[in-house]
Amino acid sequence: MKIKKFTAIAIFGILIASCSVIDSLLTFTISNQTTFKIASGFPLNIASEIVTPDVTTNSSTVFENNNTKADLVKDVKLDELKLTITDPTDKTFSFLKSIHIFISTDANDEIELAYLENINSTSNTITLICTSEKLDKYVKASSYKLRTKATIGETVTKDITVLSDMKFKVTADPF
Repeated sequence: MKIKKFTAIAIFGILIASCSVIDSLLTFTISNQTTFKIASGFPLNIASEIVTPDVTTNSSTVFENNNTKADLVKDVKLDELKLTITDPTDKTFSFLKSIHIFISTDANDEIELAYLENINSTSNTITLICTSEKLDKYVKASSYKLRTKATIGETVTKDITVLSDMKFKVTADPF
């Protein structure tokens, strides 16, 4: 009887381990970048929109490079969204109180992608908190739209250029 229990536990452990190995083989990252400007004279203490250009995805090429196709992708989540001030190079995010970034496509409703509240940074780079939304249909599209809403806590006297670096974790189905 003990041998049967031990065998069952061993088989179950092997199955769990092999599933995680298969998942890691079928999981990869898609990176996308875009830049946007926070204009001088941006309203203080009011959540206002920042014009953000559409992002063209390279997902079909990345899927192909990882031996899969869009219809086999079963899960896409935002793993990291980092903002970096690229101009002026000496500027930090100390002026920013909060930021929310939303994603949409022509065929899909807008959802929140990432955010950060109560920003108190003396760095030129911040990492936002990613939502747990499924993003399959957005990343599979040829392009998606980002909408950025920010609240500024101090006067911006010169346009600020921000690079948005997004990393999506993609898991594909083997079948």
